[in-house]
Amino acid sequence: MTTPVAITFDAPDLDGLGQRKGRIALICDGAAPATPAARRIDRQMRGGLARVLASDAWGKVKPGETLELAFPAGLAADALQLVRLPKKASAAEARKAGGAIGRALTEAPLLVLAEGHRSAAELSFGLAARAYDFTPHKSGEKKAPGAVTLAVTAPEAIAAEAAPLAALAEGIFFTRDLVNEPANILTTHDFAARLAAMHELGLNVEILEEDQLTRLGMGALLGVGQGSESPSKVVVMEWRGGGDEPPLALVGKGVVFDTGGISIKPAGGMEEMTMDMGGAGVVAGVMRTLALRKARANVVGLVGLVENMPDGRAQRPGDVVRTMKGDTVEVINTDAEGRLVLADVIWYAQDRFQPSGIIDLATLTGAIIVALGHEHTGVFSNDDAFCDSFLAAAKAEGEGAWRMPMGDAYDAKLKSRIADMMNIGGRDGGAITAAQFIRRFVKDGMPWIHLDIAGTALLKSDSTLAPKGATGWGVLALNRLIRDKYEVK
Repeated sequence: MTTPVAITFDAPDLDGLGQRKGRIALICDGAAPATPAARRIDRQMRGGLARVLASDAWGKVKPGETLELAFPAGLAADALQLVRLPKKASAAEARKAGGAIGRALTEAPLLVLAEGHRSAAELSFGLAARAYDFTPHKSGEKKAPGAVTLAVTAPEAIAAEAAPLAALAEGIFFTRDLVNEPANILTTHDFAARLAAMHELGLNVEILEEDQLTRLGMGALLGVGQGSESPSKVVVMEWRGGGDEPPLALVGKGVVFDTGGISIKPAGGMEEMTMDMGGAGVVAGVMRTLALRKARANVVGLVGLVENMPDGRAQRPGDVVRTMKGDTVEVINTDAEGRLVLADVIWYAQDRFQPSGIIDLATLTGAIIVALGHEHTGVFSNDDAFCDSFLAAAKAEGEGAWRMPMGDAYDAKLKSRIADMMNIGGRDGGAITAAQFIRRFVKDGMPWIHLDIAGTALLKSDSTLAPKGATGWGVLALNRLIRDKYEVK
């Protein structure tokens, strides 16, 4: 997997700044050199830094943004990157500043002069997160980023503060790798194998094969994958760090490729359907993070891995499938397959684990993109307190999330003439009727949240903490929710 750039925490060595090769990033604020490192650099530049900090160009730089000086006079460095970050910066501003540094990372060594800044650990996380680059399928010489040193006045304390953030970065990178991986590589076999390898981190991982799923009665999930050469699977990942408390269950849609099945999608843009396993990818990334940071919580992650392909055995519009719950579903559109996968896995999670709550994640509907664009994930829930806790966690981590309405009136659109329900309810309110469908498989009294990440799992342009492509949205928010609400204190 892609590993985050290694960051060394060390005490500042101001005497050698003038001779330092590579790149230097200087954390500063205001219109004059205010830190020991800034004053030393200003002397090396014969007042050049002071003139830049007093200029209109620097005055237009906002917190978290940078101004770069190439080959600064008086320094041996290739570039001096000035990073505006107030002393009382928020975590979001510190991560943004780190992201700006990470975006400009090259193969040259980098020295980040943060000294006594209280947000140095958050800065390091932003740097690591934005430095992600998915390159396993690019030929030619791959240039690894140069060594990164974060110079701070209390390196051991900052390193300790940054350790759980490093676990977060690795979890996010794991999710991004899975979502970015092409479907001829990330088959259901390969996906399951990557998850099974996490037993080395302390996770208990179990893979349920098709014969087991048949005995369990998962007809909805198996129907989705019956047209593919890749067998359908359910992978269960358990992290037991919280004593005897019932676990929180995370359930992810893992459609490794979605052609739409017999209701085939248009050719344009279909290549992006390699990301239709994004929900499962986020669940995997969260579980990896929890294991790496030894979270004091009980969490179980379950993912349904299938491929939705059209062939002579594929599910047809008009077919009726029986879910593990026992309800029957008339399949009107085979491209509304994710909810069928989630229905069976959610029911299994409740039957086996009796969780304290369930959160499912899926790149489920284009309708949520129409409603919210790519800035917010759609949030649906049957429990106000549970939902509010998640929304607070997402807000604290800067991950956009917006609660959507639900209601019995939408259920009428799912009524079937020949089965207990249809799998779609028409174009209007499509994201809501999808959530209403899933809700039917949540037992009475079970707190539940459904996250439709179709618009946030993968972006066509870069963002503050991610390059173009997979974002890893959700790992931060779910980890924060677990830390704040479920960990044993």
